[in-house]
Amino acid sequence: MRVGAFVLAAQFPGQGQGEALHRAVRTAEVAEESGLDSVWLAEHHFVPYGVCPSAVTLAALLLGRTRRLRVGTAVSVLPNTHPVALGEQAALLHVTSGGRFTLGVGRGGPWVDLEVLGAGLEAYETGFPEDLDLLRRWLAEPRVGAAGPRHSFREVAVVPRPSDALDGDGTGPEVIVACTSPASVRLAAERGLPMLLGMHCGDEEKAEQVALWRRTALAHGHPPESVRAAGHVSAGVCQLADRTADARETLLKSMPDWFRQGLDAHVTVDGRQRAMRDPHAYTELLCSLHPVGSPALAADRLAQTSERTGITRFALLTEGSGDLAATEDNVRRLGSEVLPLLV
Repeated sequence: MRVGAFVLAAQFPGQGQGEALHRAVRTAEVAEESGLDSVWLAEHHFVPYGVCPSAVTLAALLLGRTRRLRVGTAVSVLPNTHPVALGEQAALLHVTSGGRFTLGVGRGGPWVDLEVLGAGLEAYETGFPEDLDLLRRWLAEPRVGAAGPRHSFREVAVVPRPSDALDGDGTGPEVIVACTSPASVRLAAERGLPMLLGMHCGDEEKAEQVALWRRTALAHGHPPESVRAAGHVSAGVCQLADRTADARETLLKSMPDWFRQGLDAHVTVDGRQRAMRDPHAYTELLCSLHPVGSPALAADRLAQTSERTGITRFALLTEGSGDLAATEDNVRRLGSEVLPLLV
């Protein structure tokens, strides 16, 4: 089982943006010190829910600060950037880090980002498959051209080539896809790409998504051995305390106000109405679904999720307290008190 930290760079009420970003960097540094496998970096624009607008930029910093840790984006919002530009950045990080970078991509949401960054609503609604396929070609081929509805350009050389990583395995960076619907599950499965499944989902829903992915991947001719070893990632929340009640209380004191401030700040690009979760009820749901409690309870929940879903990689939000010292302690306890119970 491979356990990593999911870093949102969340700005809690009363905090500055620099404080949130410093906590994000420290989470990664302490994760490496504590023996975690990876960190996964979220990307958001114009909202305090998360103040990292470029997951690949923060990934570059953290790859330079660490020596062993895998660093992934969870996710880079593909409609907000050109696939070739993102591919070049991913290749650069892959080559210079010795293959420690994972590129997670997603469709994002119908947010005002699409207007400000120039992609337009079409990029969100219909453009993701073309963008994803062009990105994958850039990471796999020596020369790439395009003649699609969204992207059309003459053939050019791929520089740097991801396969030239001196310490890598001769392939490009791993690409994973955030999946929140059956359509996105099928899209990832058709291409044989592993999924990142959200923290709002329980084990039953994730097991259904994995089963759909497997059926679709096999139907599209992917080898059974690669389907079995797909490497999906389950996002969740982890808060540790000697008593489960104390861990839950920590999150119930801090996360609802963060959700209320952060999620309410999202603005849709076309004025469409959206339903906002009740922040307190959502926090309670997350506490019930994920490793929130004693180290023994946390290990049991991770093991149960793995058994029920077949997923063996986890990206766990550890900054739910909103406090730097508490976050560092949470990550250290995850490494020293939970990981040994999963061996």
